[in-house]
Amino acid sequence: MRLWIAGAACALLTGIGTAGAATVAPNDIQTTFFNGEPFTSSTPQNIKYTMVFTPDGKMTREPLGKAGVKGEGTWKLSKDGFCTTWKNSPANCFNLVPSGEKKWAVMKGTAPIGTWSK
Repeated sequence: MRLWIAGAACALLTGIGTAGAATVAPNDIQTTFFNGEPFTSSTPQNIKYTMVFTPDGKMTREPLGKAGVKGEGTWKLSKDGFCTTWKNSPANCFNLVPSGEKKWAVMKGTAPIGTWSK
């Protein structure tokens, strides 16, 4: 029981930095990121990509190192953020939360799944 409580407390504390923060509005996501200009994305495992989301609803990712997989897919805005569908994968929806100077946390629900930077 103590281990479960400690684990729950750690999970709660890990999300404090972004859980209560205001998310970026979908139109602001489109203006900032979905304009055809490249930006950097990094995973929690520190795999970095150059991402390009074009205004016509298409997207690409190119690994910046030896790790990672090149990909292409489509995007669309949602009520609270945006959704992506990579080729041969199901759709996933996310929110963006500011997390520093020119940095945003990519959130799936309350879980941070990556960072975008410009």
